[in-house]
Amino acid sequence: MNILDEIIATKYKEVAERKELYPVKLLEKSLYFETPCISLERYLLRPDKSGIIAEIKRKSPSRGDINPYVSVERTSIGYMQAGASALSILTDGTYFGGKNEDLMTARKYNYCPILRKDFTVDEYQIVEAKSIGADAILLIAAALEPERLKELAAFARSFGLEVLLEVRDKEELDAALSENVNVVGVNNRNLKDFVTDINASFELAHHIPSGMTKISESGISQPKTLLELRQAGFNGFLIGENFMYNSRPERAASDFIREYRQLRDKLEAGELVRS
Repeated sequence: MNILDEIIATKYKEVAERKELYPVKLLEKSLYFETPCISLERYLLRPDKSGIIAEIKRKSPSRGDINPYVSVERTSIGYMQAGASALSILTDGTYFGGKNEDLMTARKYNYCPILRKDFTVDEYQIVEAKSIGADAILLIAAALEPERLKELAAFARSFGLEVLLEVRDKEELDAALSENVNVVGVNNRNLKDFVTDINASFELAHHIPSGMTKISESGISQPKTLLELRQAGFNGFLIGENFMYNSRPERAASDFIREYRQLRDKLEAGELVRS
């Protein structure tokens, strides 16, 4: 059993327990349940934003503790003030140290799209995502069968939630893509062994249908990489660990986005040679 298989097996057990503790009828009474979602796709395409989905992640199975005592309030506000397009909040507790309350805190202090970053395997989690204030959910192609992914995507869209479909290769992309997917994310990190290679995005870019909003996830550590990814056709970038290893992630994000914008402006002005 690889790491992803272990996580998914654990997730099924956790979902069964949560169904008992917090029935759907209770989730539907949430303050956020009838609140319209903010479009992740639209914010990624806004020219005044950076295209960055800035992530809050306390730990990971491959790296251990990253920033276990992060202030979600301060960091989420700082990310958006720095020019991020959206927030990604890890809510998995066992492997990533997150919790639903983290997303609710980010929702309380920010008007922006919030992606619930978790391992979605059941419709219950989608109802739960809506109840805690999420605007979009993650579906991982490597985690479920293609038809199941399509069922969950359709269910999410019925609640107004947008869907980020995460793929690793062309086979996953071709099998899992559906009309209910808003954004395709290429994960540069292989979830089966956690090896990261940014070339995964460049290799898959031209296989993603034209006009589809696409992002590159994981392993992005240099602002110049964003220019290269944009040149390859990517609209956005999910960045977490590069910011989270700093004691003040929001400052790291601000510095990163400032440098990226400077490079972008130079490129547009002809002062920087396009690679």
